Amino acid sequence: MPSWMFRPRLLDALAGYDRARFVKDLAAGLTVAVVALPLAMAFAIASGLKPEAGIFTAIIAGFLISSLGGSRVQIGGPAGAFIVIVYGIVERYGVGNLIIATALSGVLLFVMGLLRLGTLVRFIPIAVIIGFTNGIAVLIGLSQVKDFLGLSIAKMPGDFFGILGALWGHLHSFNPWALGVALASLTIIVGWQRWLPALGPRVQFSGRLSVVPGSIVALVLATGAVGGFGLPVETIGSRFGGIPGALPAFEWPAFSWESARFLLMPTITLALLGAIESLLCARVADGMIADRHDPNQELMAQGVANFVTPFFGGMPATGTIARTVTNVKNGATSPVAGMVHALVLLVVILVAAPLASSIPLACLAAILMHVAWNMGEWREFVLLKNYRATYRATLLTVFFLTVVFDLTVAVEFGILAACVIFIYRIASLSRSVRLTASDRPALAGHENRVQAWRLYGALFFGATRLVEELHDRLPPHTLVLDAKNLIYVDSTGAEALEHLIRRCREQGVRLIVSGLSDQPLDIASRTGLLAQLQAQSADDLQPDLARAIEAAISGLQAAAPAPSSPPAEPLPA
Repeated sequence: MPSWMFRPRLLDALAGYDRARFVKDLAAGLTVAVVALPLAMAFAIASGLKPEAGIFTAIIAGFLISSLGGSRVQIGGPAGAFIVIVYGIVERYGVGNLIIATALSGVLLFVMGLLRLGTLVRFIPIAVIIGFTNGIAVLIGLSQVKDFLGLSIAKMPGDFFGILGALWGHLHSFNPWALGVALASLTIIVGWQRWLPALGPRVQFSGRLSVVPGSIVALVLATGAVGGFGLPVETIGSRFGGIPGALPAFEWPAFSWESARFLLMPTITLALLGAIESLLCARVADGMIADRHDPNQELMAQGVANFVTPFFGGMPATGTIARTVTNVKNGATSPVAGMVHALVLLVVILVAAPLASSIPLACLAAILMHVAWNMGEWREFVLLKNYRATYRATLLTVFFLTVVFDLTVAVEFGILAACVIFIYRIASLSRSVRLTASDRPALAGHENRVQAWRLYGALFFGATRLVEELHDRLPPHTLVLDAKNLIYVDSTGAEALEHLIRRCREQGVRLIVSGLSDQPLDIASRTGLLAQLQAQSADDLQPDLARAIEAAISGLQAAAPAPSSPPAEPLPA
């Protein structure tokens, strides 16, 4: 592959790399690893997987995305946006097919980057993105109610109504100790960054402590409290048997073609969601460091990571905003920081894996509750009254479909609705206006035989009415179409013009077109419209409206019958 097609940002970032920059990247990577550890485990558990799946993903995918990506500071790993999709795939098709779907999404992401499609992701409307993001946040929060309350539910359903029914049916198994641990953890997470600045003048090390995320503080204190006091709260060890102290070996998944053939839409959803999340995250990072990422290289790196990671016990990965922002705020200067974060997590697995067995699941549920709250853009619901009805309907419908039905259905509907709305708006903006003698004085005295129309906007399959309406309004002699303000013509629009030419010939009306330029002129040339216009006369195609009207009037005068001579007077007898 040519170097210009696959060029990781790491190669450029290492130019002039020195010890000072490495120290900054090392400190940022250590901090991000501390943030990533509890999130990785929580995301995996919420997705119906073992906690090590999230850690393995943060290590392998995090290293690959940083080393091969198109952003200097983006951190890759498991993300909350994937929880709903991954849980649904695991429940319906099993872990083996999740591996296949993730690997196939990686191939799709790589191909998207290879075909330079990184910028197309930006065309997904913001209403769709906000709708499914808020819907995912609601589902993440709802899925954590079980561990937050300590309910005894053997297996949580994957659908919205099933989750509600399971929670309601098992409220009698409520564990007050789990609720206490969860509430205390949530209080620490929310209040940690607020308390330390207030204590700053009195506590000498408050500035250094503020670097430590509240999730780690809550994790350490909750684990110590549960272990020290022997609280009857479910832990990682009691549910999953702990975390292995080594990376897994390559393993080919066991799957059946009967179920694998249903993975097309989940695969596409994983790829699109991963592309959207990673490129949005990279754009946020660009704004913070005044840089510009390479979206196509980023997609190819995401593709490699998602193809490799599932065969080593991982789950889908993408760019993560919270960890990327933490990376930037702690002084990261290059992808080395993301690679350090992955290596630090590897050391944690190799050295401190046994300690993770005592982590209470109620604390992880509190961490995910906080993530879900920060993930949702709830303020947008308040601002909906300021937008058009179509925007409100799209956002609310995508949100409703995401929560009640399925994220795949929601994204499909959202994109389809956005396309239909866009087509309708472009069609409504396209119009035709008849010009009169007040607009063009040259038409004075000829308007009953010569008509001039100006087309605005785009002549495409949704706006062919602009031309079709002229069929019943043809003048007796000449029709002038001014296409100066016509910015786009598709094949359906070209066919509509062809029908108009044929109709004019049948009615004996001359058609003159003026102002064709750029794309409309190109498609007129490729479809043979220019040849048809000039078949009768070279003057039927004019560069501007003034010359078109002049040609129309000249033709009108040439076709007028010559005045008859008066009868000769008889000679005198």
